Amino acid sequence: MQSISVLLLLSLFFFSLFCSSVRATVSYDDRAIIINGKRRILISGSIHYPRSTPEMWPDLIQKAKDGGLDIIETYVFWNGHELSPGKFKFEGRYDLVKFIKLVQQAGLYINLRIGPYICGEWNFGGFPVWLKYVPGMEFRADNHPFKLAMQGFVQRIVNMMKSENLFEPQGGPIILAQIENEYGPIEWEVGSPGKAYTKWAAEMAVSLDIGVPWIMCKQEDAPDPVIDTCNGFYCEDFSPNKPYKPKMWTEVWTAWYTKFGGPVPRRPAEDLAFSVARFIQNNGSFFNYYMYHGGTNFGRTTSALFIATSYDYDAPLDEYGLLNEPKYGHLRDLHKAIKLSEPALVSSYPTVNWLGKNQEAHVFRSKSGDCSAFLSNYDTKYSVKVTFQNIQYDLPPWSISILPDCKTAVYNTARISSQSSQMMMAPVIGSLSWQSYNEETPSAEESDTLSANGLLEQINITRDSSDYLWYMTDVNVGSDEGFLKNGKDPFLTVMSAGHAMHVFINGQQSGTVYGGLDNPKLTYSGNVKLRAGINKISLLSVAVGLPNVGLHFETWNTGVLGPVTLSGLNEGTRDLTIQRWSYKVGLKGESLSFHTSSGGSSVEWVEGSLLAQRQPLTWYKATFDAPEGNDPVALDMVSMGKGQIWVNGEGVGRHWPGYIAKGHCGECNYAGDYTEKKCQTNCGQPSQRWYHVPRSWLKPSGNLLVVFEEWGGVPTRISLVRRATASVCADIVDGQPTLKNWRMVSSGKSGNVRRKAHLWCPDGKKISKIQFASYGVPQGTCGNFREGTCHAHKSYDAFEKNCIGRQSCSVNVVPKVFGGDPCPNTSKKLSVEAICR
Repeated sequence: MQSISVLLLLSLFFFSLFCSSVRATVSYDDRAIIINGKRRILISGSIHYPRSTPEMWPDLIQKAKDGGLDIIETYVFWNGHELSPGKFKFEGRYDLVKFIKLVQQAGLYINLRIGPYICGEWNFGGFPVWLKYVPGMEFRADNHPFKLAMQGFVQRIVNMMKSENLFEPQGGPIILAQIENEYGPIEWEVGSPGKAYTKWAAEMAVSLDIGVPWIMCKQEDAPDPVIDTCNGFYCEDFSPNKPYKPKMWTEVWTAWYTKFGGPVPRRPAEDLAFSVARFIQNNGSFFNYYMYHGGTNFGRTTSALFIATSYDYDAPLDEYGLLNEPKYGHLRDLHKAIKLSEPALVSSYPTVNWLGKNQEAHVFRSKSGDCSAFLSNYDTKYSVKVTFQNIQYDLPPWSISILPDCKTAVYNTARISSQSSQMMMAPVIGSLSWQSYNEETPSAEESDTLSANGLLEQINITRDSSDYLWYMTDVNVGSDEGFLKNGKDPFLTVMSAGHAMHVFINGQQSGTVYGGLDNPKLTYSGNVKLRAGINKISLLSVAVGLPNVGLHFETWNTGVLGPVTLSGLNEGTRDLTIQRWSYKVGLKGESLSFHTSSGGSSVEWVEGSLLAQRQPLTWYKATFDAPEGNDPVALDMVSMGKGQIWVNGEGVGRHWPGYIAKGHCGECNYAGDYTEKKCQTNCGQPSQRWYHVPRSWLKPSGNLLVVFEEWGGVPTRISLVRRATASVCADIVDGQPTLKNWRMVSSGKSGNVRRKAHLWCPDGKKISKIQFASYGVPQGTCGNFREGTCHAHKSYDAFEKNCIGRQSCSVNVVPKVFGGDPCPNTSKKLSVEAICR
């Protein structure tokens, strides 16, 4: 019996070991994440499920896969899921499980960044507003109320994932999870309490036993077994805090976010590819584009940094889900080159040799004989010729060439061979038939107002149920006041921590003021028309989102906090701050649900010649039919000032085209370190003109469009537009191998290699015209090509013959096709642009 018991125990012991080994399918070592026993170079991209619609998800995910991604990364948006304590939402744009299962169906993995703090230019950093008002609450700290709430939400998400079998050991796609987010800078400020919180967060996460690694980004002291990772424009110099952890880059910033009042940032595809290749050649094994599809900050989800409704981020997939070329294609080709090099990359650390003053060779060799090399030129001005293993290579400035076989340069980060495109916003519906309703300034006597002595903080009253809070007080002016006789109106000063404010005196607007990027706080100063007796001062304070980043941002205040003073009276200056004030949350149109089809029936709307135009605080509504086709659609709001938009009850977002972009726009050289202030565009124009309306929100006819306008605009000039490809371009350097023909080159069959210029229009479109073609030394970029000093006289012929009337075509890039070599012994290229109709 004893021997049987021993055998039984041994059997149970080995069975448990077997189960553990089967379950531990995702792990890591110093070189890479290991999936099912195999080291992987993993390529990831951020797609945030609430910033698109469920109907868009399959297409976005498929395009990500076609672009060479292995993983989709997303935050989990606490304030979108737990609307009030214990009341959860996981439907519509917040259907997290559906999103993850679609990723799985596409054959991709998931990196689930649970946080639950996300930053992300998202309202309140992803925290629900009710969390701020839990007694004793202190965000992101060694604070019992916060840790209790945070753990509760994280556990709920983890349990939901487990119940759906979504972690990789269960057969699901989730191979990584993140706890917290960029906490390191906060920890540096708060010291030991921050370290205690970091330790607690890591241990809490690990205790949930999800079977895949946890990560912490920008967290140098991430406790084992949690992996610390890097975020930034460049991360080649980053090293994990332990030698047995892989080098991971969780946020490769594809550009930067757009702010109202700021220009639109762009990041050249050449520099983005350079930063990734440089990371990989320096032992990196995981990188994630932030963003791969940025999408849209629908409704009131943007944070208080004047974040625009568009979260395009110059990502490889644009806000509408279309390919952002050439960035998408150039990165897709980069990913192919990296994957061709993967066997050597995951097997060894590189040997590094200097090839010149600013040139390096990183060479990876496996024991089985695989060899891959990265040849780098860090000079920002000059191309160089380098010799590597007795072969000469041309390296443009600020570039890296990838040699999967240590011989053939199949890819260079500065040479874009993928198709480029020019997009257009084409009107599809003319003028709409509008109705208007003027928002009324409220009365302190209304039943839903409250009163208090002194000024109250805005969010404490609104709980972020509305952007708007009315502050109202009375000013009694005696008949003997001097200004009534001398005509020198009193001077009102109002200091506010809100983002915008409208001032009304006795129901008439006296002025508007709004904050800026450098100083979000604002002050109104101006003379006001008062009369003898009781005067009504009404201040409409406007918050454009809640803060999302910073030390203890839950303590930051907004609204009219004072002082509020009135000078020029007989008594001198009167302090209105300490008076009795009345407060009303939101607008009448909000309370009556004007944005819905059933709202607004109890008030009288006007139209035709009585339509209000250029009037502040005005509601507008119109109906329209959905445009034909499948092109994404948007609203052109250039004629409006500031406010909000709804379509069929769905919040499109805040519009603010009246805020003109200030910055330094001009020439953009891809070479050299990138910052968010480099390569800015749109200076002198609205920071955001077009506002995405998802196709899935539309019905064939009778769509309700509602606009609330704060400043005053011309609604009759609002138009619906479609986003489409106007033209496509190819820019091919003669004689350079491509990913398609590198195997022939490496096998010595270079005589059979022919480079081709490929052009293709989107589905439903055909090439109608060759706008430009030049084989020689053409200049410029797609949409702005021009002939150089060397031009083949038959450059147009082959394209007009092979491409007109077709959706796609290709032409061999060899001199005879274009009438012969126009300039022998000169490096040449082909540039071509075709119109899609």
